[in-house]
Amino acid sequence: MLWKQRTWFQLALQLRGSVVPAVLPRTLLYGLFATLLVLLNQNGRSFNLSSSASILLNLVLGLLLVFRTNTAYERFWEGRRLWGMMINTSRNLARHIWVNVLEKDPQDRMEKKSALDLIVAFAVATKNQLRQEPVNEELLPLLSSSRYQSLKLMNNPALEIALWLQDYLQQQYHQQCLDSYQLASMNKLINDLVDCLGGCERILKTPIPMAYAIHLKQLLLVYCLILPFQFVQDVGWLTVPIVVIISFTLFGIEEIGIEIENPFGKDPNDLQLDAFCETMKRNTDDLATLEPVSARKAIWNAPSTNLPWDH
Repeated sequence: MLWKQRTWFQLALQLRGSVVPAVLPRTLLYGLFATLLVLLNQNGRSFNLSSSASILLNLVLGLLLVFRTNTAYERFWEGRRLWGMMINTSRNLARHIWVNVLEKDPQDRMEKKSALDLIVAFAVATKNQLRQEPVNEELLPLLSSSRYQSLKLMNNPALEIALWLQDYLQQQYHQQCLDSYQLASMNKLINDLVDCLGGCERILKTPIPMAYAIHLKQLLLVYCLILPFQFVQDVGWLTVPIVVIISFTLFGIEEIGIEIENPFGKDPNDLQLDAFCETMKRNTDDLATLEPVSARKAIWNAPSTNLPWDH
């Protein structure tokens, strides 16, 4: 990844992909509030709040932030795990189709290539659904025009593509190009793809409970408001940078959780779904350049006297 090639200082000062733009306005607002409090304190207003009064609030806020971040990261990691499983399953399914499906007629090779394209189309359609985008031109090279138009009318395009894949395998079984064991194995792989789709939809459609998100924001608001009262009497103008740093840290942790709780978008911190789909396309294209043994089915049907291994 590109970020690994950068130095420590380049990463530390980088704005793209960081939470600085999101939390900076709130941080500066609390910095201004701390500045106002210091000015009032120097003009004779006395503010003195013991730091021990916020010990319990510190503990509760810390626990809530840790739970918030861990929950968001679990969703992010689960999304990555599901897409990793989808990539591996697509490789296995493509390999099974390319090697196991017998080719009795010249057009069988093209049908197998179309089936491999359907596997990639499933991933692309899943990506579009997770991003709540309609069927687009990205699917055009992977589908026939009739199927592409049909897909535009579907509520769940990825599920329809899975049906087409299973229908193709069923046809090959009826044409005796697959045996029952191979069919069952490949149907299991299609089921695994659909399970990955369902797992991603579960993450997308199960947001963090609203009450929890609201309560955490309220607690952050109260904590950052009382923060300058704890320092203004003892450190004076140093209260301002202390409040800014602590507020930036707390708001940043909360914002990281918000950034990664839905890992399927297009933000810098989201999963690289476009790259995952491109990986599947490269894998199937490479596989289609190989010559499977099943392509010799027509030769096997030739008279045995012409075959050296018949002697």
